Amino acid sequence: MARTSDLDGVFDALADPTRRRIVELLRRRPHRAGELTERLSTTAPTMSRHLRVLLERGIVVDERPAHDARLRLFHLNPKPFASLTAWADQMQAHWNEQLGSFRKHVEKTAKGRRM
Repeated sequence: MARTSDLDGVFDALADPTRRRIVELLRRRPHRAGELTERLSTTAPTMSRHLRVLLERGIVVDERPAHDARLRLFHLNPKPFASLTAWADQMQAHWNEQLGSFRKHVEKTAKGRRM
């Protein structure tokens, strides 16, 4: 499981709606920064700041294909999402356990009243 500080960084980065929209676009396929800028109707400096945050948190990675060093493609890194899924699964297991205990209590209480 990821460290809490890593998850905090991912949650912090994804708290911004523009960055979530970037993630949604990158979920479909890699994009150049200019494509993302156009799709989200923003400015290049603004997109650069959002991409920097996503890169720093490890949510997005970039690559420069060997055939064109000027081209920079951004795509998602699955590792932070695996950490988020593991964390969410732990939270779900906790609540399932709590609800199971509550159900047993209610059933026991209801059974006692019928006697």
